[in-house]
Amino acid sequence: MLDIHTHNLQASCDAVISVAPSQFAPVAGKLYSVGIHPWFSAEEAARELPLLEDAASHPQVVALGETGLDGVKGMDIELQQRYFAAHIDLAKQMHKPVIVHMVRTSQQVAKACRGAGVPVIIHGMRGNENVARTLIDAGFYISYGAHFNPAALQATPLDRLLVETDDTPVAIETVLEKVSQALSIPTPALTLAVQRNAATLLSL
Repeated sequence: MLDIHTHNLQASCDAVISVAPSQFAPVAGKLYSVGIHPWFSAEEAARELPLLEDAASHPQVVALGETGLDGVKGMDIELQQRYFAAHIDLAKQMHKPVIVHMVRTSQQVAKACRGAGVPVIIHGMRGNENVARTLIDAGFYISYGAHFNPAALQATPLDRLLVETDDTPVAIETVLEKVSQALSIPTPALTLAVQRNAATLLSL
């Protein structure tokens, strides 16, 4: 397992494919995360929630999300918080991690996840070193894509580090190479660490 978060439905079996509940149509051998994105409208989210509850227990669903809080775009922030809390509660019931979308809401996310009792993965991290340290202090894992703040990456302990392709056409091997260069760690060693982190998180 390498790519912790992709929206590519054709991704290989070494990735966690992120879909909305209404998109969930599992293909044998592939792994998924299912969640209600904070960019959804309130009406869409209300329709998706029962489907999320149905999908959450499926054995190919290894995480809940992406969900989270976006301070720039999406539903009213109070509604976002309500649906985010629903994901966290469901993750607790299923004993599965949560994959989080976070834009200018690091303090709110840290507060919402305090005492969650399940692993929390911040995906597509582009924040600065101070944001990274806030997330690390909260006990989160941080996933980096092809674009990142080098200081934030360097502040992330290797045992909390994950990588992803998200919605870009970049290969996960390219992301690994960029991250390894920024950290001055050989790519094979980084790959092994990322695989170990992902396997532990997802109980693989």
